[in-house]
Amino acid sequence: MEIELRFFANFRATVGQKILHREFDDGADAGDVLRALGEEYPDMELFESDDTLRQYLTILRNGRDIEHIEGLETTLEDGDELSVFPPVAGG
Repeated sequence: MEIELRFFANFRATVGQKILHREFDDGADAGDVLRALGEEYPDMELFESDDTLRQYLTILRNGRDIEHIEGLETTLEDGDELSVFPPVAGG
């Protein structure tokens, strides 16, 4: 299945573009996709040492935060869009 990956802020700079398309096995979940990204782009530092998602990252599947679906176990389907936002600080 093909997934569209969208990157924002410093993640866009790390990847070198706003959108990537990647093929994954049917039944892949958000965790599978994010782990593959982490291997391809280690500077993104998506996971803590205990394999949990870094705090304050926002991951959206088709515009909906995966934390409100099934977290890293959110199943993806062909054509889904996964948006990856880094932690944001401000004042």
